[in-house]
Amino acid sequence: MVAADDTISHRLLGMRTQSSGFRPPEVWQPHQHALVRAAAKLANPVSPFPSPSPADPSSLLLLLLLLRRRLLRRLSTSKASGFPAPPRPHRLFRPTLLIPTVSMASLICSPRSLSRGSSVRFPCFSYNEPTSRLLVHNGIRCNLVEPLKLQNGNPCIPVINNEGSIPSFLTSTHLQSPINKNDTRLRIFSGTANPALSQEIACYMGLELGKIKIKRFADGEIYVQLQESVRGCDVYLVQPTCPPANENLMELLIMVDACRRASAKNITAVIPYFGYARADRKTQGRESIAAKLVANLITEAGANRVLACDLHSGQSMGYFDIPVDHVYGQPVILDYLASKTICSDDLVVVSPDVGGVARARAFAKKLSDAPLAIVDKRRHAHNVAEVMNLIGDVKGKVAVMVDDMIDTAGTIAKGAALLHQEGAREVYACSTHAVFSPPAIERLSSGLFQEVIITNTIPVSEQNYFPQLTVLSVANLLGETIWRVHDDCSGGYEPYSSLGID
Repeated sequence: MVAADDTISHRLLGMRTQSSGFRPPEVWQPHQHALVRAAAKLANPVSPFPSPSPADPSSLLLLLLLLRRRLLRRLSTSKASGFPAPPRPHRLFRPTLLIPTVSMASLICSPRSLSRGSSVRFPCFSYNEPTSRLLVHNGIRCNLVEPLKLQNGNPCIPVINNEGSIPSFLTSTHLQSPINKNDTRLRIFSGTANPALSQEIACYMGLELGKIKIKRFADGEIYVQLQESVRGCDVYLVQPTCPPANENLMELLIMVDACRRASAKNITAVIPYFGYARADRKTQGRESIAAKLVANLITEAGANRVLACDLHSGQSMGYFDIPVDHVYGQPVILDYLASKTICSDDLVVVSPDVGGVARARAFAKKLSDAPLAIVDKRRHAHNVAEVMNLIGDVKGKVAVMVDDMIDTAGTIAKGAALLHQEGAREVYACSTHAVFSPPAIERLSSGLFQEVIITNTIPVSEQNYFPQLTVLSVANLLGETIWRVHDDCSGGYEPYSSLGID
């Protein structure tokens, strides 16, 4: 016959003896024995729980309930005796049961098996296998051995939806349908400066542009409101600071601030054309370095990263106190020139000024290692240039002039006229940014150029089109860069992020 104390312990625990069909778990860890013994001792200190017999995990919940009742009883006793008692637990307190499992499919139980007087079998867990914890809001935590599958940084949590194979206490109204695998934590929003380029980038990435509301009040103030949640997302704001530069820059700053206040995880300012980049140094006394000022504004607004295309000078990246991803539009133009039937022996790459020699040299190296020529220019005032001399031979050749931007086209037009005087057969103008300030269209369409090749980092209005103009898209370049930044990947991307200068 079992001792009286042991009988009380077994009755409190609701256990069945081995003769009545109790089936212990296959393997028991030492900490499980200790937990059962400690809980039984606190529940009934007069009769300690016998150490040889392990307890059924289904009785652990009952032990914790008994433990809670005894603690509350002690608290009330100490309060009656005059000793200060700790604060009483909230009445909605529920004990949390950690159920060791091998996988969710191995949870062998049913609502009927949880009835009174029955036992539940739970396989033991292994410490060598990776586990992911899923918190069910009814007070039960289950360990899932299967790791969470990541889709573009978005965890897809497996959700229990088979009501007939799991106990009712594991179901919760908070667990709805599984997360959409096509969902992503990457959001792309477009400003009003270049929505066409933003749409092309989104199409390349297979995403949709985020919903955003941007309007201007009667007094010119800008209003920005995000129309969807960006909490915990990687947000990319596509907004070049092209003319009107001040309006578009302020709009970008307000967009960054709106995303920061909406609890975005990371905010990347995608600036295909970075305005004020030419004010990167002091050429005279008492001048401002506006490029550094704009970099500080973007950083203080809340941007975590900047993605720029063909900065006027590479040292502008040092003005930012945040990471800067600098890509070049040269591969897009090189691919287009490679499709044209131009003999490589007839090519010569021309730099319109001394400052662009490094850019032109890198371009010539990738263009069948073509020879290089330089136009010596003397500037007397802003937007006013005077060509003085040509360094190199262009006679009877196809000259390809390379520059980062075309503003008023004064420099490149006078350089083309000099090339024709020196005997060049054809002149091509290649530029990444088409600012096209007046009178650029008249100069470019005057017949000096065989073709003017630009990209769409800055939108070109239809009234500025002319027959020699060719617009290439950098949407694939920027879209691929965004994917690689989002996935923390940069391998094999050197041709787009460097000039390739020896």
